[in-house]
Amino acid sequence: QLQLVESGGGLVQAGGSLRLSCAYGHSILPINVMGWTRQAPGKERELVARITTDGAPTYADSVKGRFTISRNYAANTLYLQMNTLKPEDSAVYYCAAGFIPSRGFDSWGQGTQVTVSS
Repeated sequence: QLQLVESGGGLVQAGGSLRLSCAYGHSILPINVMGWTRQAPGKERELVARITTDGAPTYADSVKGRFTISRNYAANTLYLQMNTLKPEDSAVYYCAAGFIPSRGFDSWGQGTQVTVSS
């Protein structure tokens, strides 16, 4: 299982921005899919953004146009740039990674809290 470590969460006012980072360890197998999921209290975990090695990023409708996922292969880091944040974006954000995109994610990080005040 991959080790994934998120950082960059915090408290921000509505309309503000945050950038989440996810550092991941070395893998013998190629990591072909990575993403960010989030879970708010009392709600199910949802997929926020996903990126594969051979495809365009995909986003949840609720964050399209505001969030951008990117990956720095040289630095072994995944990012999530979050702009125009809304109170409903408040959640614990988890980094996720997998080897086969069609099979989903195999590993998750411990999560980082994002709180957006109104």
